Amino acid sequence: MDFKDYSIAVLLPCYNEEQAIAGVVLDFRRVLPSAKIYVYDNNSTDETAQQAVLAGAIVVPSPRQGKGNVVRQMFSDIEADIYIMADGDGTYDTSAAPALISKLIHDRLDMVVGTRKDVKQDAGRKGHAFGNDLFNRIYQFCFGTDFTDIFSGYRVFNRRFAKSFPAESPGFEIETEMSVHASVLRLPVAEMECEYGRRVEGSESKLSTFRDGFKILRMIFTLVKETRPFTFFSAISTGLFLASMAFIIPVVIEYFQTGLVERFPTWIMGMTLLLGAMMTFTAAMILDSLARSRAEQKRIFYLSIDPARGEKHITGAKMSIERRQTTMHTLGKTGRAE
Repeated sequence: MDFKDYSIAVLLPCYNEEQAIAGVVLDFRRVLPSAKIYVYDNNSTDETAQQAVLAGAIVVPSPRQGKGNVVRQMFSDIEADIYIMADGDGTYDTSAAPALISKLIHDRLDMVVGTRKDVKQDAGRKGHAFGNDLFNRIYQFCFGTDFTDIFSGYRVFNRRFAKSFPAESPGFEIETEMSVHASVLRLPVAEMECEYGRRVEGSESKLSTFRDGFKILRMIFTLVKETRPFTFFSAISTGLFLASMAFIIPVVIEYFQTGLVERFPTWIMGMTLLLGAMMTFTAAMILDSLARSRAEQKRIFYLSIDPARGEKHITGAKMSIERRQTTMHTLGKTGRAE
């Protein structure tokens, strides 16, 4: 498919990827000759920036450390119809980019995720693969089954998604936040399986299995609290209620048997927990209303943004425009004849 009617930006956040970045830039240049390729250098201490420039990329410094911070800057800086985000380590299949873009355009989607083929079978990433599977299951339980690989960094977006995405994550949690944004607003999204390879020799992963895994888990629960407060606080309320019953029921049974309440501290503790459960459930109802209002505001802002400046080139839209112009021209002729 010819993408000359669309402005395409390839976005590559990088930190110390001198061994792979030139190859990634050249590969994207080969499959997408009309695209502009941006390498955002996140304080690299090697020759990442120099290698990217030599390969023909536009290099932009990104001083605030962390992938999420880089993505926030990229989406703020760059104007395009279609955005392609990938890593600079050479693990993603650049030849799949045209297919991802075609799916985005033809299916009228806001985001297409290039899921990683056989990532769980990669012996070099057993710890990462286990965490990937675990977190995907947690995500699907909390937010639905839109995605099977929430950690994939290979994604294609239209302008509407990029400009309406309220990026808050500072680090590797950013892909999870993108997925939640799409799920909460029920945006049209899809996945496409792509080949996933190993890093080039001498290149090391920046992802820490335990440190970043904990950050991602914390982000998931934070997003559940912010976007699904009724579910989050109802679970806490249920726990407090069950704990209160464990204290209250024995005292009530004893009262009906003897007519006396001898364990006042137990009774007071049970009633305190019950009061906490009631207050938490009330908070859940109030915060759920606020979350719905925030989601409505995000949806309205999202709808206020054109999906792409190249939208006029899509066949259906073009036919509608031409039909309107023909109708107006006919009416104008009729008016002059009268």
